[in-house]
Amino acid sequence: MSKQAEDIIYRGRILALARETHRLPDQREAQFEIVQHNGGAAALPILADGRLILIRQFRPAAEGFVWEIPAGRLEPGEDGAGCIERELIEEIGYRSAAVASLGFIYSSIGFCNEKIYLYTAGKLEKTTTALEPDEFIEPQIVSLEEALRMIESGEIVDAKTQVALLRYALRQGALT
Repeated sequence: MSKQAEDIIYRGRILALARETHRLPDQREAQFEIVQHNGGAAALPILADGRLILIRQFRPAAEGFVWEIPAGRLEPGEDGAGCIERELIEEIGYRSAAVASLGFIYSSIGFCNEKIYLYTAGKLEKTTTALEPDEFIEPQIVSLEEALRMIESGEIVDAKTQVALLRYALRQGALT
């Protein structure tokens, strides 16, 4: 399938809505409404003792607080690791000397092209936070086992956070 044309219906600060015409595998053309987004990055911060830092962040779209890992949107030309360096400082007040990839996900592939790069962030060094004026974030230190229970109980509903925790748990042999 290949994109043949696009018409931007709306362009905002963080996304655009496009009507795109694509050639399908059977060579027909069809129109789709696609939310275009620069993408993002998220990291699972891991303390020296193996415990994890989650954040409880106010999210208007969810109408309340949501458990997540630190994340942010990519600036034009920025890679995922650079985004994570910035977001760890902003949201939890840590720098990481050991960022490692956990792969990527598409946030909602049915209508959005947002690609989120996932990482672990180890060798953390404490610094100060630099929250944006509209951010309300409460960091919480938890064990991997506690975080997995939070997924199972429905406390962690954020997809990128679930995927990052589960991929990390698989690498640690914590899931069988």
